Amino acid sequence: MGRSLLQFRRADGTRGVALLADGRVRQVLGVDSVLALARKALAAGDDLAATAVRAGLGEAVDLDAVHLLPPIDHTDPAHLLLSGTGLTHLGSAEGRDKMHRAAAADPAPTDSMRMFRMGVEGGKPAPGETGVQPEWFYKGDGSCLVASGEPLVSPAFALDGGEEPEFAGIYLIAADGTPVRLGFALANEFSDHVTERGNYLWLAHSKLRPAALGPELWLGTLPPDVRGVSRILRGGTVLWEKPFLSGEANMSHTIANLERHHFKYAPFRRPGDVHVHFFGTATLSFSDGVTARPGDVFEIEAAPFALPLRNALAVAPAADPAVTVL
Repeated sequence: MGRSLLQFRRADGTRGVALLADGRVRQVLGVDSVLALARKALAAGDDLAATAVRAGLGEAVDLDAVHLLPPIDHTDPAHLLLSGTGLTHLGSAEGRDKMHRAAAADPAPTDSMRMFRMGVEGGKPAPGETGVQPEWFYKGDGSCLVASGEPLVSPAFALDGGEEPEFAGIYLIAADGTPVRLGFALANEFSDHVTERGNYLWLAHSKLRPAALGPELWLGTLPPDVRGVSRILRGGTVLWEKPFLSGEANMSHTIANLERHHFKYAPFRRPGDVHVHFFGTATLSFSDGVTARPGDVFEIEAAPFALPLRNALAVAPAADPAVTVL
């Protein structure tokens, strides 16, 4: 059986960490964050699950009586980086290619399709070798991270707010600059697909959005074949639903290759920083012509994660970003 860590907040405002194993959820004693537990594990040279057990497991946690937080956060949100890689899944280029062809009215392969093919041909190198680099994007810092049950807020200027069901890797940079993977989380890498469709060079703009993580930090390796369901509910009724595939068996890159190309940059190896890196998807409601509306609920579930990820779509008030001069 797999094991997961959860972070929660009680009604009185106190925080805690729980270990989910064998169907039981028990509080980990002596820590109030997964980051604190990870620091203990690094200091002891042990893994997170063993460190949690060694810290001691207390009373059972009633998940209905607490507020579940994202499975990782940082006391200083500026030291938590959200980023991701796209065109990483078999079939993931199809929707993007359609968008770009429609915009360009050009039968030639698009840059997206060429990059996808590069991944298929060179994204799974032999151990010790470096494969082709993927598409990469920046999403924001820790202030952009959203827990399950909280709204995904689209900016007022956005042209679309659409789900991207996938999983993310969670990392802590050790004191010597080594990236340490803590585990994986179910994710909704929320994006603006209409803006991206307008011009693929606007991809960077379309990704500067909040993103949601499911409650669990899955410990250890992820199964090679991850199968889940993504759906949108409107007024409590399913508006759209589709299965999605992930895991390395369904990807054009290995996780190790994607990690290597992210952490090869020295600024991403700053000791003490936390990284949440999204690994991409091939399944979007937008590709099926669906437009989400405020109040719609995105729901994502996938084994081995026991708990689903649910977030309602909301729109922020308009803001004036005018710059003043001193």
